[in-house]
Amino acid sequence: MHDLAPLTALGHAAPWTDQIGGMAITERPQIALASVTARQGREPTCRQTLTTWLGDGPPPPGKALLRDPFSALWMGPDQWIVAADYDAHERLADELKAKLKQAASITEQTDAWVCFDVSGDRVVDLCERLCPAPARRMQTGDAQRTTVHQMGCFLVCLKQSEEMRFIGPRSSAGSLYHALVTAADAIV
Repeated sequence: MHDLAPLTALGHAAPWTDQIGGMAITERPQIALASVTARQGREPTCRQTLTTWLGDGPPPPGKALLRDPFSALWMGPDQWIVAADYDAHERLADELKAKLKQAASITEQTDAWVCFDVSGDRVVDLCERLCPAPARRMQTGDAQRTTVHQMGCFLVCLKQSEEMRFIGPRSSAGSLYHALVTAADAIV
């Protein structure tokens, strides 16, 4: 019999946090993710069902819906990624499939992406060193598709000028983490 234990994207048994100066960089493995793509001709049904389920309309381009228990991020025309607490919604993709039925294509994304929350009074300075997103102008709920060291990522403003979420490919978790820590070290 195998003796397996779950690990975070950085290879730890528990989420990793680094405190660098006044900034915290926190790995967030407890977020369940699922992508939603409206099927052709069923876009209105998909939007209405998501509106009911999320408690608000799905976010427009450049925006994220930051709510509990579900949040969402615009990824493209009629495409979103929906997030929830992993412990409460481990089967998030199945929940979405049951609600949206034939109105959308749903894909499990939890193990495809890694999330890092960066907080502190110099988080905007860190963002400006890492990516071309307009972090200084971003308000709570703004989201940008961007690059960090040639990795396609999303940057979500969780709290204006105080807290940002970087969402990047899980296969590049170590590289994204290294970029965040290196930039934080450079500004403290």
